[in-house]
Parts: sequence; C-alpha cells; structure tokens
Amino acid sequence: MFADDQLSLLDITEDDVPTASAPKVDLVDSVLAACRGDARTAIRELLADADHLRDQLYIAANLMSKGMGRGWRPQYERV
Repeated sequence: MFADDQLSLLDITEDDVPTASAPKVDLVDSVLAACRGDARTAIRELLADADHLRDQLYIAANLMSKGMGRGWRPQYERV
C-alpha cells in the first residue's frame, strides 16, 4: 500500500472515543480506498501482506518452545 495510507477499522475522528457502538467500516472498501480504487493493486498488496504474515508465523513457531504452547502448533493455511 502507499506509505501515507492506512486502513481504518473504525470510522472515527480525533475527538471521538472508540466504543463498542462505534460505526464499522467495510474492510473491502477500506482496502480499495487505500489502493486508490485499483483492485489489482489491492489484491497484490493483500497477497504480499499474507506472505509476510506467513513468514512471521513460521519464525514465531520455530522460536516458540513446545512447552510454551502446550503442544500447539500453528496452521499456515485456512482449513
């Protein structure tokens, strides 16, 4: 994504305090807006983010002891 753009999960201003009743923003619209409406760029960026997160999960899984997670190991793909 572009350096100056960031996705927003809540539609709030600086004066607003987020609450449980704060209006939600459609994440698809937020992604497209961050990529200035270019769907191909949005998909490319989401795939790059997913790849980065898989790498981070792989690193964390290898650094975490089995005792810490009581045998739990992460899944790298959705089931």
